[in-house]
Amino acid sequence: MVFFAVFVLFSTLILRLGIVQIVYGEDFKREIERTEDVTVNNPVPRGKMYDRNMKAIVDNTPSMAITYTKSQSTKTKEMLTVAERLAKLIVKDTEADLKKIGERDKKDYWMMKNEESARDKITKEEWLKYDEKKLDDKAIYNMQLERITEAELNEFTKADLEILAILKEMMSGYALSPQIIKKDLTIEEFAIVSENLEMLPGVDTTTDWERQYSYDKTLRTILGKVSDSEKGLPKEKLEYYLARGYSRNDRVGLSYIEQQYEDILHGQKAKVKNITDKGGNVLDTEVISEGQRGKDLVLTIDMDLQLAVDKIIEEELLKAKQTSGTGLLDRAFAVLMDPSTGEVLTLAGKQLVKDEATGKNVLQDFASGNFTTSYNVGSAVKGATILTGFSTGAISPGTEFLDTPIKIKGTNPKKSWKAGLGYLDDRDALKVSSNVYMFRTAINIGKGNYQYDQPLDIDPQAFETMRNHFSQFGLGVRTGIDLPNEMVGFKGTAKQPGLLLDFAIGQYDTYTPLQLAQYVSTIANGGNRLQPRIVKEIREPVMKNDEVGPVVNEFEPVVLNKVDAKPEWFDRVQEGFRRVAQEPGGTAYGTFISADYRPAAKTGTAQAFYDGPKRKNYDKTPEVMNLSLVAYAPYDNPEIAVAVVVPWAYEGDTGHHANNDIGRRILDTYFELKKKRSEGNLNPAQSSQEGENGTGAEQP
Repeated sequence: MVFFAVFVLFSTLILRLGIVQIVYGEDFKREIERTEDVTVNNPVPRGKMYDRNMKAIVDNTPSMAITYTKSQSTKTKEMLTVAERLAKLIVKDTEADLKKIGERDKKDYWMMKNEESARDKITKEEWLKYDEKKLDDKAIYNMQLERITEAELNEFTKADLEILAILKEMMSGYALSPQIIKKDLTIEEFAIVSENLEMLPGVDTTTDWERQYSYDKTLRTILGKVSDSEKGLPKEKLEYYLARGYSRNDRVGLSYIEQQYEDILHGQKAKVKNITDKGGNVLDTEVISEGQRGKDLVLTIDMDLQLAVDKIIEEELLKAKQTSGTGLLDRAFAVLMDPSTGEVLTLAGKQLVKDEATGKNVLQDFASGNFTTSYNVGSAVKGATILTGFSTGAISPGTEFLDTPIKIKGTNPKKSWKAGLGYLDDRDALKVSSNVYMFRTAINIGKGNYQYDQPLDIDPQAFETMRNHFSQFGLGVRTGIDLPNEMVGFKGTAKQPGLLLDFAIGQYDTYTPLQLAQYVSTIANGGNRLQPRIVKEIREPVMKNDEVGPVVNEFEPVVLNKVDAKPEWFDRVQEGFRRVAQEPGGTAYGTFISADYRPAAKTGTAQAFYDGPKRKNYDKTPEVMNLSLVAYAPYDNPEIAVAVVVPWAYEGDTGHHANNDIGRRILDTYFELKKKRSEGNLNPAQSSQEGENGTGAEQP
């Protein structure tokens, strides 16, 4: 019976083996040989940026690099072996490399190198508890980490730390996604690694890229930043990018133009198919698509003009700092726009900051402050006040008021910057910058009945009425520029009658320099509020660096709204602005007296309260003067509009005229540059030369 039972069992086994081999043999063979195709997207260089004259502003600099791609089944020990071999071929021991190594990294590495010593960190009793399921792997691991001494960690040599730095980079990547181990390889390193790839599984040599800024720090706050491959996608937008096919270690735009036009600049990724076996080991790699670098952007910026304006602001800001009462002055802004298209030719801003290394004040780019910071700008907005008066019926063209102090019961008198201005109509009120004329206009808008030193009642709705009209010019609202983080400005909440009067002269709500530029452009072109643009065209990328590709998209001017005002009303305001710059008595006449390009302008000085970086040093908020200037030229056929803002210019009643000096020099430079280009003899070295400095006049 035993023999018979053994015979039956063996017969059954033989039969089963026969079925497995004969019937299912091919299926099992195919399963063993089964492979998987995993497609991986590799990043490509970003698109370039050019100025309006096709001068490269942002480019890509190639650099030799080493990458490591781990498979789904790669063991840590295998990676350590590769790291040890790679450390003998390259140098990765810079301060930046070693700074990335934390204490936890060192402990993990120590345990990998000293397995027996790590095991001895656990007592027999603790191992017994582990066998009895009273301690799990995580608990044992944490106990081992805690018991590694500082002395043991200090045993690492510089060579050990270099291996660890390489291993850390290798482990930080994702399966089947290339991870950059080192950039900027020397020719010798690139060659020796390329020769030894067979003994370095997963390692490859490639060409990486870095952003190159042709004009150093000029416009850096506008051009934006790009993340590096180490940080990859920003955490706050991780899901957004992953859903769009990005890899976690992809580089993306983090701010301003790089962020705003990420979809255009990031390009079409190269697609690589990794063929893996059942265990996840890479058997072969096949390129599906070479990819294409990002499309190029042509900006509206004129870099020759931008550089010149930057220099002008720097010089005038430092010059103003030499005068008294300028302890709080630390910044100045200027925006140049084409009033017929909305294209921004210059977006300039400079800020004085303390260098932490030297302790000295240095100038840095603050172009972004033109739309991310706002200030009381003073009389520059009086053109909007006059047109609001016309539109609401508060005044009519030719309405005259006597410029004499206004006094509301219980308040101090409110007057113009200069006594004895006499009877003024709307045009001359702009010319000499009469505050009183604007006060009387605001009172009429608020349906007030003014009597000297008596209470004044106005309709509280007048604040919204004036704000609604001002917004038609771009004041107090977003301009719509194609950049993120634009600020609206601050609106006062109190509604006392005297504050409406302050509003009418630009001393209540705050506005950005870019809003001022949009406002004066709207005045210049007769009522069309144009969307400011920083990108002019999108072009296809080409292989040759000295060529540009065909236009993919050219942005047309966008009229956001047309101001609800009659053409003849605009004529009155435009004439008032012309008188400001071209007639004796105009507040900018002394500045533009010698200008042959026939400008129109409006100056502004606002009594304001300081709210800058030094505010914490004061118990009481310091009172300061903000300076501004808006202008366009030629007045009868405007081709350029400019807005200048110098916040916290000085303390006290009188001071410098940096706003006027900056504005004059900017317009001089614009027309000089235009002339040189038209004559065909522009010398690039001369494109940043300063214009003639005008003489400042008393400002309102």
